[in-house]
Amino acid sequence: MKKKIWMLVVISQTFVINWAHAQEHHHKHKSHKAHTSARLDPASPHVQSNIALIVDAKTREVIYDKHADLVAPIASITKLMTAMVVLDAKLPMDEQVSVDDEDKDRIKGSKSRLRIGMSYTRAEMMQMALMASENRAASALARNYPGGLSAALAAMNAKAKQLGMMDTHFFDPTGLNSDNVSTAHDLVKMVAAARTYPLIHKYTTTASASVEGLRGRELHFHNTNPLVKNASWEIGVSKTGYISEAGRCLVMEATFNDRPVIIVLLDSWGKRTRIGDANRIKKWIESSETTSRLMRRS
Repeated sequence: MKKKIWMLVVISQTFVINWAHAQEHHHKHKSHKAHTSARLDPASPHVQSNIALIVDAKTREVIYDKHADLVAPIASITKLMTAMVVLDAKLPMDEQVSVDDEDKDRIKGSKSRLRIGMSYTRAEMMQMALMASENRAASALARNYPGGLSAALAAMNAKAKQLGMMDTHFFDPTGLNSDNVSTAHDLVKMVAAARTYPLIHKYTTTASASVEGLRGRELHFHNTNPLVKNASWEIGVSKTGYISEAGRCLVMEATFNDRPVIIVLLDSWGKRTRIGDANRIKKWIESSETTSRLMRRS
């Protein structure tokens, strides 16, 4: 009798354990299906960046969003705002601006080919800051703003509020400070505003440029967004960014099928992921199915 009872206990325990394992497997499988279903959705561009937003530049209709309200560091995307407030100040673009010891990166310790004492026109500094994301150039622009760096930062934060960027805050003009934060929705507003400045359009979409370096040698700078060299892309504004806290970032205004679109990609960790995402978005928007669906929604 005792042996039968013992056998029943063993069998019941085995059944419970197997049932628990089956349930755990079922939930894992269900969770995996839920996670991958979005990736297999033909209505999705399969964006890998953690934060993404695609918006019609004219109607501001959201075409696709992923964590678009998440407040996150924006790295060198900051430089678009730096350029806007400098241009708003109507400063002479042919005026010489020098690199100073104060322009050294004491936050991340990043290197620069602009040596202390080098002097370039404000226009050249802006081009290096926007095209090549040159931190010392951005710092020098803000430092030479009327009233100095603090006044430049105040102007940047004031303009953010003016544009309705309520979740955006700037603490330095380069983006090296991880306290420079925003949301994808806010950055759409900043990109749209930046697109109205002809010089920002010109400098952010130029593939490469040169300035005179030490002893008369040319310094060659290249755009940090390789897509500006791709003839299949029609880009109105472009800016990349990277610090470890922000991941790799990319914002653009681009035109697909005669439709201007603003793209924001933040917190992308693979070196090529943000560019891959941009190309996937382009292919997705230009596909006949997506285009007809978007036209119906418009």
